[in-house]
Amino acid sequence: MPTVRFIRSVDLVLVAEVDAEVGDNLTDLARFHEVPMPWRCGQGTCGTCLVRLEHDGQPQPLAMRGIERNVLKRIHGIDAVEVDDSPQTRRLACHVTVGDTPLTVWLDPHAME
Repeated sequence: MPTVRFIRSVDLVLVAEVDAEVGDNLTDLARFHEVPMPWRCGQGTCGTCLVRLEHDGQPQPLAMRGIERNVLKRIHGIDAVEVDDSPQTRRLACHVTVGDTPLTVWLDPHAME
């Protein structure tokens, strides 16, 4: 059972540390555990659930699905079909599923304003 840590990146405060199941959706996990992570649509079209992720195996190539890629392109100008899965890469939490290793989720301070 992987552990997911939610950290507020603006002041490095640990907001929550929860046990998750492999395949859990990150937005659903945050909502279930009352983590103050902004979200609106839950489908990846609004772009409010921006996060950065740290986990074992980074960096590696990451092929984003079309909706997530298009929203991130609109918000941040990402123009590649494949980007690096690195701690600096912004993702939409509603498109992230928990893997089998511990995960640190950096909550985006700009999305929380």
